Amino acid sequence: MSESLKKRIEELNQKLDSVREERDKLNSEARKWAEKRNSIHEQMKTLRTEAASLKEKRDTLNAQVQELKNLREKANSQRKEIRAQILKIKEKIMALLGKKPPRTMHDLQSEMEKIEWKIQTTPLPLEEEKLLVDQVKTLEIQLTVYRQIQKLKENIIELKTREKELEAEAKLYHEKLSELAEQSQKSHEERLEVLDKARSLQAQADSAHQKFLEIKQQAQVFHEKYMELYGQVKSLKEELSRTEEEKQAKRQLELRKEVQDKAREKLERGEKLTWEEFKILTEKGTLKKSRKQN
Repeated sequence: MSESLKKRIEELNQKLDSVREERDKLNSEARKWAEKRNSIHEQMKTLRTEAASLKEKRDTLNAQVQELKNLREKANSQRKEIRAQILKIKEKIMALLGKKPPRTMHDLQSEMEKIEWKIQTTPLPLEEEKLLVDQVKTLEIQLTVYRQIQKLKENIIELKTREKELEAEAKLYHEKLSELAEQSQKSHEERLEVLDKARSLQAQADSAHQKFLEIKQQAQVFHEKYMELYGQVKSLKEELSRTEEEKQAKRQLELRKEVQDKAREKLERGEKLTWEEFKILTEKGTLKKSRKQN
């Protein structure tokens, strides 16, 4: 019986070793797939951080582009206002040109200076002086038209100068925003490329994880088989232990009986007993019975 149990335990231990080896092999392979998956996740994390940085850069550039657009539109709007002002001034000039004296401004100015010089340097009768003063006033009125036209033309020159400045500003804003818009588009395209890489890696990570699950499931099957065999071995070992204990106990009883029989025979022959023999006979009550008989 014991030999049969030992043989069965040995056979199961061989199977147990084989199953454990296969289970450990599968667990090792599963760990490799898990490590690959985790490594890919780290790469994806880096790519997502890069994508977030590119998005932030693009958003910053877009905000700058919008600000430059607003400045360009403001400059263009101011240019339109200036052109409108120029048109109104030209209309005023046209109206004044209709009132312009037939003589030139230079002739009027020259005549007025001569009269004023004559009034200041020449003694004149009161009537003649009054007449000359009236002439100066008339000439002054005529010159006022020229001066108004001249002032309006100077306003036009100032406005045109400002218009050109605004045109240059608008052009500069446009060039700058075009440059920034190009950078923004480049950042957007780079971000899309990074996200494509991340999506590709996600597929690889999913595949690695699926492989991990499949192999882990296979390892679990072997583990369950291992535990089943381990349970059988444990049960058989317990049975073998009980059998061995029973065998040992039986052997102890047999030895004890042999000692008891020999002690009884010695006692009957009147021979001296050993302490062990004396103890055994005392426990069984044999010694008392023998004494009573004697």
